[in-house]
Amino acid sequence: MSIYQLKIKLLSDTTFGRGDGVAGLLDQEVEYNSHGFPYLRGRTLKGLLSEECDNLVAVLPNDGTRENWQQVAAYLFGSPGSTLGTMARMHVGDACLPEDLREAVVQQLKSDTNLKPVDILESLTSIRRQTAIDPKEGVPDKHSLRSARVILRDLEFMAFLHFETSPTDEMLSLLVAGIWALRRVGSGRNRGRGHVRCRLFNDQGQEINKDYLKRFGATEKQAV
Repeated sequence: MSIYQLKIKLLSDTTFGRGDGVAGLLDQEVEYNSHGFPYLRGRTLKGLLSEECDNLVAVLPNDGTRENWQQVAAYLFGSPGSTLGTMARMHVGDACLPEDLREAVVQQLKSDTNLKPVDILESLTSIRRQTAIDPKEGVPDKHSLRSARVILRDLEFMAFLHFETSPTDEMLSLLVAGIWALRRVGSGRNRGRGHVRCRLFNDQGQEINKDYLKRFGATEKQAV
């Protein structure tokens, strides 16, 4: 098995939404675990990466090049209605805060009875509120106030990418291109939130970028 690390640096406040809120407090809550640590589900992250790769492949020439990279994408992410022979070669884990940080805080939770998971959550997040403005009157629209929890900028999350067998150079080339292209995640990404920088590392902690990125970039140049 080959294991890679996807690191996500938050360049702006971000909401890894879980699809619901907290009655009387929040319209939109973030995903967090039993200890109060926010995280991004692996299934959601995989969908974001797949979308970026699909967008990159879609602009390639329809002369066999596009079909080739579509097949590479299918190897990485699987195909709709996948069978055993067409399942994804890559499994994407949840994107979490650094393990050493989480372990230290968990130990603190165990030793300090006054410290609660909600305190951990609130230390890593904030609440943002916004309202719609009536364009004619210039005053807030009634009943338009919305609140959402955001994860504070500058935090870094990491997800493990597992491959049953070593990925090919083409698989890594497309994956790296998709990772570099992923710049917005979470809820509110079209309203200024969720700006991120993503990079891929091998199990030795070495960043994988230029060589593989250039390989896919050469394909894009041929399409121009």
